[in-house]
Amino acid sequence: MQLQICGAAETVTGSNHLLTLGNGTNILLDCGLYQGNEDELEDFNAKWFYDPKAIDVLILSHAHIDHCGRIPKLVKDGFKGKIYCTSATRDLAAIMLMDSAQIQESDAKYESKKQGRYRAPLYTEYDAKYCLRFFHCVEYESWFSVCPEVEAVFYDAGHILGSATVTLKINENGQTKTLGFTGDVGRYNRPILNDPMPMPPLDYLICESTYGGEKHEESPESDEHLLQIIFDTCVAQRGKLLIPAFSIGRTQEILYRLDKLHSAGRLENIKVYVDSPLAMDATEIFLLHPECYDDEIYAYMKKDRNPFGWRNMQFVRDASESKALNDSDEPCIIIAASGMANAGRIRHHLLHQIGKPENTVLIVGFCAEGTLGAQLVKKPTEVKIFHEMRAVRAQIFTMSSMSAHADEGELLHFLSNQSTEKLQQIMLVHGEPKRQAALQKALLAQSYKSVAIPTLGQVFEL
Repeated sequence: MQLQICGAAETVTGSNHLLTLGNGTNILLDCGLYQGNEDELEDFNAKWFYDPKAIDVLILSHAHIDHCGRIPKLVKDGFKGKIYCTSATRDLAAIMLMDSAQIQESDAKYESKKQGRYRAPLYTEYDAKYCLRFFHCVEYESWFSVCPEVEAVFYDAGHILGSATVTLKINENGQTKTLGFTGDVGRYNRPILNDPMPMPPLDYLICESTYGGEKHEESPESDEHLLQIIFDTCVAQRGKLLIPAFSIGRTQEILYRLDKLHSAGRLENIKVYVDSPLAMDATEIFLLHPECYDDEIYAYMKKDRNPFGWRNMQFVRDASESKALNDSDEPCIIIAASGMANAGRIRHHLLHQIGKPENTVLIVGFCAEGTLGAQLVKKPTEVKIFHEMRAVRAQIFTMSSMSAHADEGELLHFLSNQSTEKLQQIMLVHGEPKRQAALQKALLAQSYKSVAIPTLGQVFEL
């Protein structure tokens, strides 16, 4: 059998991997959208390394757009097989793909007007709705048949609601081999979600590498750090705290932390606005899937039935309400998508607020190279937003403790149950080259046999 790395190779987005069995069965692992501005990947989202009509099955690790965002196009281009995922992933993917379709159509309309000729969107809202009929839900720790030669099982990856690692048990030529795919691995002792579950013993592994060579802040300190940033900005300086945050996962963690601070009487009367219709919908889905919760949030919900909302928190759905926030002098916290600040309402807030010294921008997650978020992490003196240069006078802070990705130590711990004798090949994906090289070195030091950093399109014989 062959494995082709069709995305997230030496970059952090566009997860997509093709397993082809000896009998010609094609199994796809993830079908993500590339998010970034690397010149060599400019046409990535519009092209395939394979014929979508020839794909028999798609197995989806989780609902982040860089893992599921091209599914509507895959179906549009001819895929007719089953899409397996957890029920929480299916529910989140439904709203994520509809939101992505709106962005695709809006971007196409803008580019068509700018270029003076029609440019078709990658896919439409109709395509996003239509692809959902191919989804089939399987819960954690339940083996299911992918095809006569392959069984699969999901284990909780602890990354976002419904996220899963994928293990395939493949029977060919009288031999059984196991191929694992981490998707994105979450963190241990984090709010809301269960810890990542170890995978079964593997022969081959496709492993994420986002934070190779890095260590996150410890979470107990981060609550105090967050509170200090809030008070310095909103109380002492009477300014606005802008937090770019992904609508799924990061926003709910921030809300849960703030909810607990409010319940403890430590947040005073500072207003919090979640300026994201998608985050509002996602938060409702979070409340429907307690099977993904850890013991901590269960205990908290005995006192507070809604751990993501309180009287001074307001969701903002209407665009006019969003615009009004920029005309107001009210000190407040504004949480808005996207987390990398490369799209969404956060860009409008940054356009209006980044030049004011009383304000603060707090980056709480990974930002891919080329995104506005990645530029802000470097604390520039000016940035371009919507083709306009803006002086950066607001303070810029980062808090890696809120990352939903395991750091290097956590990844090594996650893999510690794997036999260095049995595991023949590790393929590092979903990471920038510097991070992958660091993780490769660490894994080899742990005596794993072979650790590869695949190039885009590379094929492995398994």
